[in-house]
Amino acid sequence: MDRTQKEELVASFNEAFSGATLVVVTSQNGLSVAQSTELRREMRNAGASFKVTKNRLTRLALKGTKFEHLSDLFKGPTGIAYSDDPVAAARVAVKFADDNDKFVVLGGGLDEQALDVSAVTALAKLPSLDELRGKLVGMIQTPATRIAGVTQAPASQLARVISARAEQGEAA
Repeated sequence: MDRTQKEELVASFNEAFSGATLVVVTSQNGLSVAQSTELRREMRNAGASFKVTKNRLTRLALKGTKFEHLSDLFKGPTGIAYSDDPVAAARVAVKFADDNDKFVVLGGGLDEQALDVSAVTALAKLPSLDELRGKLVGMIQTPATRIAGVTQAPASQLARVISARAEQGEAA
C-alpha cells in the first residue's frame, strides 16, 4: 500500500467516524473468510458496516473525531463496526461474538462516551429505533381506539333504545 492509498484510507475512515453514532472495536483473531463475509452481510442487513483495520492508520483517522478516545483499543488484529443507529452495530457484533469464540468485542463509543464490553452488551440488548417507534405508535393508538369505542358506545346504545321504542310503538 503506497502513501496515497494510506491517505485515502485514513480520510475514508475519518469520514466514517465523523458520520457514525456508534463504533464498536473488535478483535477477530483467526476468523475465516466465510465467517468474515457472514459478519459483513449481517452488519449490512442491520444498517451497519464492518471493516478490518490497520491499527496505526485507524488511530490517525480517529484524531479530531468524537471517537478519539478509542485509540487505546487498537492493538493486535482489530476490526471496527459502526452505524448511524445507536444499537445496530452493537447488536450484530455481540450476537456474532456469542456464536464465534474467535471474535471478541473490546469496547466502543457512543458519540463521545466510551463504552466498555459490558456497556456494549447492554446496548445490544436494547430495542432498535424502529422497534421503539412501533411501540410508541402502539401506545398512542391504543388510547385513541379506546376513546373512539367509548364515545361510540352511548350513541349505539341510544340508537338501539330508539329503535326498540319505535318497534313498541308500531306494535301497539
